[in-house]
Amino acid sequence: MGQDRLGVSAVRRLSTGRTVDDNGPVESEEDTLIGEFGLLLSVSSRLERIAGRALERRAGISHVMLEVLLRLEQGCVSMSHMAQEMILTSGGMTRLIDRMERAGLLTRHTSETDRRVQKASLTAKGRETLARARAVHTQTLQEFYAGPLDDAERAVLRTALERLDAKGRAELPSLG
Repeated sequence: MGQDRLGVSAVRRLSTGRTVDDNGPVESEEDTLIGEFGLLLSVSSRLERIAGRALERRAGISHVMLEVLLRLEQGCVSMSHMAQEMILTSGGMTRLIDRMERAGLLTRHTSETDRRVQKASLTAKGRETLARARAVHTQTLQEFYAGPLDDAERAVLRTALERLDAKGRAELPSLG
């Protein structure tokens, strides 16, 4: 290929769709997009595994159980609403609530106004577990999420994630 008269490497697109220059393959827009998405999934999965491992070791609950406890504390008591928010099937939510109820973290009851609606409430043990788990989770997030980023980077990331979340919710509002 060689360089042009200004010293810039010549770039060409192969029949395979790959782009090359004097130094070898050049990442295409498609490869960049796929790579960025893969990185997003990889980082998310890794952070969730780190957070989940810390919660299980130091608070005795899973990450998804923490999400339920947080939602109950915030007043979300309908199991179907929690399932939608957490992108779980109703069966998956029922099994999770069953385990949490057996562990003494919550109680389940039928809505007074609609017998078809199942609700849940935190128990004293659930509130104690939530307090311990919140401290563990905060420490873990500080070390592995907030610590490596400055405030401006976190603000940009939050804005981008909120935009992606809104787009995803419009396409997939719930698993019903």
